[in-house]
Amino acid sequence: MTTSTATIMGYERANGDIGIRNHLLIIPTVICSNQVCSRIAQLVPDAVAIPHQHGCSQIGSDKDRTFDVLAGTGKNPNVGAVLIISLGCEVVDPVALAEEIKKTGKPVEWFDIQSAGGSVKAIQHGADIARRLKAQLDAEKKVPVPLSKLKVGVKCGGSDATSGLASNPALGGAADALIAHGGGIVIGETTEIIGAEHVLAERCETPETKEKLYEIVDRFEKEVERMGADMRGGNPSPGNIAGGLSTIEEKSLGCISKCGTAPIRGVIEYAEDIPEGGLYFMDSPGNDIECVSGMAAGGAHIVCFTTGRGTPTGSAVVPVIKITGNRRMFERMSDNMDVDVSGMLTGEMSLEEAGDAIWKEIVEVAGGKLTKAEILGHQEFSINRIGPSL
Repeated sequence: MTTSTATIMGYERANGDIGIRNHLLIIPTVICSNQVCSRIAQLVPDAVAIPHQHGCSQIGSDKDRTFDVLAGTGKNPNVGAVLIISLGCEVVDPVALAEEIKKTGKPVEWFDIQSAGGSVKAIQHGADIARRLKAQLDAEKKVPVPLSKLKVGVKCGGSDATSGLASNPALGGAADALIAHGGGIVIGETTEIIGAEHVLAERCETPETKEKLYEIVDRFEKEVERMGADMRGGNPSPGNIAGGLSTIEEKSLGCISKCGTAPIRGVIEYAEDIPEGGLYFMDSPGNDIECVSGMAAGGAHIVCFTTGRGTPTGSAVVPVIKITGNRRMFERMSDNMDVDVSGMLTGEMSLEEAGDAIWKEIVEVAGGKLTKAEILGHQEFSINRIGPSL
C-alpha cells in the first residue's frame, strides 16, 4: 500500500501541527449556553458547535474531564479558531479554557451570556465575533503538509459477524500502511478488548505499557462490579447479538484486528494527547460518540469507523470514514457508508486489496474529500462522564 506522495494538502498550525480541516469551533462551557452556541453556528456558515450536558455541578476528576475534553477539542489541529461561550456562573472556567486552547497559537475569544444581557444579545454579539473569526479562516490557504503527521483513530460500532471477518482486518491493513508512512494510529474501546487483552498485551513495547493495559481493563471491570451490574446485554449489545456475535470475547478478538500488527508504543488516558507516530491505546468506552469525541480531543485528524449493522454518526471536528463488510447493509444505507470491503467474503477482494481501498480513502479524505457523515452534517459530540451530578 503506497501513495505517490509523502504530502497532502492541509493547514499549517502555529505550534507545528497540521490540520486537514479548518473549522471555526463554538464551545459552550456549560449546558446552559448550548442554545446560544447552536444558534450562532446556524447563523455563520460552516461554524461548528458542540452542545453537551456538562460544565456545572461537577467536582474533582469529573470536572477535570469535562474541561480536558472541551480544551482538547478546541486544540484539535482540524480547528482553526475558537469562540467560547459561558453562562457566567458555572464550574468550567472560560478564561482557563481559553488560555489552554491559546497555547496552540490559534485565535480564541470568549464572553458570557449574563454579561452580554441574555440570549438574544449574546447571539447577536457571538455571531459578530464568529463572522470575524470565520473571515480570518477563509483567508488561509492550504499548503503541502507531511502525511507522516497524520493521526487516525480506529473504531467499530454496530458490529456484526462481518466486522471481525472483513472490515476490521482490512482496516488493520490500512493502519499498518499509515504507520509505515510515519503516521499514528490510536485504538480505544476498553470494554471491547476484554477477553482479548492478553493478545494486545503481548504486543506492548515495554513492561510498563503492558502493565498499564492490564490496569485499565481491571479498573473497568471493578467499576462494573461496584455497580452490581453485568456487561451482558450492554456489550455485546442486542444488535451485536442479532448480527451473529455471541460473546464479548468473540467481539473483542474481531475488534482488536482493526489496529493492524504494529507494536503498542503506549497506553493513554481518555482524551489525552496522542503522540506522533506508531500505535497507541486510549482508555475509552465502547460508546460510539464518547469514544470518537475522546479521540478527537486527543488530536486525531480522522476516525475510521467499521460497522456491520450500520450507523450514521459522525463527529464535530474530525471526518469519520464509515467502512463495512456487509454488502446488504452497504446498499441499504448507502447514504452513510464510505467504503465497502464485502468483496473479502465473496472472494472478489483480497485482504490486501481491501486494506488498500481503505488506505486510499484515508489519503483522499485527509486531502479534502468529504465523508458521507460530513456531507450530511453529522456532528455528534459527547463527553464520557466519571461521577454523579451534585
